[in-house]
Amino acid sequence: MARRRPATVHGSVIVDKPPGPTSHDVVALLRRRFGERRIGHAGTLDPTATGVLVVGIGSATRLLRFATAGRKSYECEIVFGIETSTLDAAGETIATWCMDLDPTEVADAAAGFVGSISQLPPMVSAVRVGGRRLHEIARSGEAAERVPRQVEVYRFDVEPTGDPQVYRASVDCSAGTYVRTLGADLGSRLGGGAHIQALRRTRNGSFSLAEAELPEQAALRPPGELVRDLVQIRLSEGDAANARQGAHLAAHRYDGSGPWTLFDPDGRLVAVHERADGRLRATVLPP
Repeated sequence: MARRRPATVHGSVIVDKPPGPTSHDVVALLRRRFGERRIGHAGTLDPTATGVLVVGIGSATRLLRFATAGRKSYECEIVFGIETSTLDAAGETIATWCMDLDPTEVADAAAGFVGSISQLPPMVSAVRVGGRRLHEIARSGEAAERVPRQVEVYRFDVEPTGDPQVYRASVDCSAGTYVRTLGADLGSRLGGGAHIQALRRTRNGSFSLAEAELPEQAALRPPGELVRDLVQIRLSEGDAANARQGAHLAAHRYDGSGPWTLFDPDGRLVAVHERADGRLRATVLPP
């Protein structure tokens, strides 16, 4: 078997994903554009969804897990009275209700989801069960036992539109939260059902739409952009050389609980250090 060619392009890209392509389609486009196979993203967006998709290229893929840890923000529309197979407008209608909605009651019900909640991931999702993604199982017509997950909802604001069955929603939540499920659960709590449409991710961690670009135009950024919110430690040339070999710093250099990003005198990211199981672990990047 031929060895995989070492990555030659290293960096990050902040994409404003358009409607239509999957997140994997965006990765495929960037692979062709940069001539690099080793590309990944932080947080799947459904094909119909748009907005911020954080991408790592080359060695920067090692840093994506730090970018996925932050909270996310979304905007969407919730369509009450219609439940679909996918919990969004792309699915087939499976149930309908006649719902007489009062804006105050809808807002109060939405506020009831703020905090730590248990959420069942939708069948059409990228969550893995038994090594297979739920959307693959759903397409095959098989059943799968889904396990509820604890997620955090920091904000869930709703407001009426000109259509009495459609409300605009703004959501701030933890990684792993499904806004589709949130909309469907709100419909259920109000005595009927619902699905969402026009989902747009406006923020992923500290990355916002203001700096996101279409996949064909998005600029290549340094790998360190993916960990820009972590504690930074500036190193001397000697310490940077040692850190590139996986060496740890003196204990007093680590302020707080981490993770910590280590930069050389020229501002290049050398490594990320973190505590795991009571020990320091280093993620080293090539020079």
